[in-house]
Amino acid sequence: MCLGLPGRIVSISGKTARVDFWGSVRTVKLDAMKEAITAGDYIIDHAGYAVRRIPDEDVADTLALYEVILCEAGGDPIATDVIAALQEESEEELALV
Repeated sequence: MCLGLPGRIVSISGKTARVDFWGSVRTVKLDAMKEAITAGDYIIDHAGYAVRRIPDEDVADTLALYEVILCEAGGDPIATDVIAALQEESEEELALV
């Protein structure tokens, strides 16, 4: 099963963006995006690629849905894998600085 995560674009540089996922900021590739996006927009990230922009009117509902899923998942192995992947990428990015 694949899970796309919503995140807010912090900054854009060329074909990559820094995206905030619940306080964990990581780099996401923008190669798959067909529409224009700017800092402050929300996107769905899948495997390090932004796959779509979340329309402004859908952001609150989308984030609320993911909050429910993550809170209720508790010890769910998928949620654990997602959190571990975000932490691993954050640690790798810190090592590059």
